[in-house]
Amino acid sequence: MHFYRRLSPIKAMSFDLDDTLYDNRPIIRRVERQMAEWLHQKHPVSATQPLSWWQTLKREVALNDPMLTHDVTLWRHTQIQQGLSALGYTPLQAKQAADEAIIKVLELRSQFDVPQESHRVMGLLAQKLPLVAITNGNVDVDKIGLAPYFQLVLKAGPDGKAKPFPDMFDQAHDYLQLPAHNILHVGDHLKSDVYGAKVNGFQACWFNDQGDSLTQHRHARSLPDVEIHQLDELLELLD
Repeated sequence: MHFYRRLSPIKAMSFDLDDTLYDNRPIIRRVERQMAEWLHQKHPVSATQPLSWWQTLKREVALNDPMLTHDVTLWRHTQIQQGLSALGYTPLQAKQAADEAIIKVLELRSQFDVPQESHRVMGLLAQKLPLVAITNGNVDVDKIGLAPYFQLVLKAGPDGKAKPFPDMFDQAHDYLQLPAHNILHVGDHLKSDVYGAKVNGFQACWFNDQGDSLTQHRHARSLPDVEIHQLDELLELLD
């Protein structure tokens, strides 16, 4: 643990989910592989274009509608719908296929086990403080077993713009009815989580389990208040 500033008393915590309470990287790789297989099976025309074509399309639809980057589910839906339209589907066929694909994506997205250590730490924290989840992703906290720890779960898209924008931080602040400087936001991303927390008045805890360098990281925007390398170090902050 490394302190960059003296912490104000912590009366609540907000948490990022992906890559903070579990390693999301292999999960996303698996989902992308399984979704490609599903699309190729259900809609063979999708296999007529390489993965690079679909990735370019994803970037293009976001350039045309930047708000899509604030809702990963809608972004994927738009990518699939426009891709299948470009490959010959009627607008209705493309929408129906994208609707079905999103159901499959969300099913696959939440098929994993959260580490027992995360459950242990979150359970202990929830006994001492109100906890809120603030995520830019679309995981189902009920299906992965994290829902019992959180009094409120906020997701980019349904609950406003993605971090570091203020939308979800403001909602968490309003819900908790505490001074923002008494809320510690915990997350792995230096821009979305650390900068997002600081610019919105929260204290920031950088969860750095990858051994990254703060001074050399391309996403560094603001100094966190504290840096931890293991989740259980949060318990020491409440002693």
